[in-house]
Amino acid sequence: MSYAFPDKAVILAAGFGSRLRPLTDLRPKPLIEVNGTPILYNALRNLEAVGVREATIVVGYRKDAIQYACGHRFGGVEINYVESAVFDRTGSAFSLWLARETLLRGDCYIIEGDVFFETAAVTGLKEGGPANVAAVAPFEASMEGSAVVLSHDGFLSEIRLKQSAKNLAAPEQQLFKTLNLMSFCGQDLRSKIVPALVDLIGSGEVKAYTEELLAHLIARRGLRVAAVRCDDLKWYEIDSQEDLRVAEEIFRDHLPLRAQRGRAVDGASLADGGQ
Repeated sequence: MSYAFPDKAVILAAGFGSRLRPLTDLRPKPLIEVNGTPILYNALRNLEAVGVREATIVVGYRKDAIQYACGHRFGGVEINYVESAVFDRTGSAFSLWLARETLLRGDCYIIEGDVFFETAAVTGLKEGGPANVAAVAPFEASMEGSAVVLSHDGFLSEIRLKQSAKNLAAPEQQLFKTLNLMSFCGQDLRSKIVPALVDLIGSGEVKAYTEELLAHLIARRGLRVAAVRCDDLKWYEIDSQEDLRVAEEIFRDHLPLRAQRGRAVDGASLADGGQ
C-alpha cells in the first residue's frame, strides 16, 4: 500500500523559553542558534527536504522577530503565521488549536519549535508507512518530560507526563522520548484530533500540553500512532543553556544556515531581529 506524504506542517513556536534566559531576553527560543543555525531554520530546511511546501508557524513571544527572520517564504516553503496573544498563560495544545484550520486541510507534520534534528529524523516519518507516525528514541537518564510506552507491534500505547531519571530505576516497560516530530493523516485530524482540541480548549483547559491531548486520544478515542525509532540519529530538545551546550556538541560538524528575507542564504546575519 502507498501513502500520501504531507506537504504541510505546523510548527509550535509561541513560548517564552524562560529556562534559556538571558539568551531569550531579546530573541525567541526558535531563533536561538546551534553552531550558527537557528533552531527554526533547521526545521524549515529539513521539512523542505521531505517535500513540505507550506508551513504554519504559531508565534507569540517576540513574534515580530520570527516573522522578520523567516518572512513569508523560506526556500521552497511558503510560510503563514498564526499569532497567540495569550502565549504567556497557555500551553502547546492551545497553540495547536490556533492552527486548526491548517490541520483540517489534510495530512500534516506537527513539530515543536525547540527541537534541533538531522534530516533523517523527519525522513523516517515520511517512510514510516502508517498514516500517523511519531519519531521516538530511548528515554535516557539525562532526559526529562513526557515519555511513551510502545506496544508489541510498535505503536504508542501510553504517554506518561513528567518523567525523569527516577522513572528508569526499575522500569516495568522501556520508556521512549518523542522527538516532538509527528505526522498525522487528514482523516484522523478531521475526525479525532481537531474535535478533541475543540473540546479541550472549549472546556477551559487552555494550559494543557499537546502530549496530554495525544494521551487522551490514544487511551480513549482509539487513535493509533506508529513509532519510528530514531535511536542512532542526531537530535536534541533545547530547553536550557545546558541543553544548548549538548546540542552544539552533538552537531559540532553542522554547517551554519542563515536566511535573508525568507530566502535561505548561507552567511547572512540575524542581527536586528532577523537578517
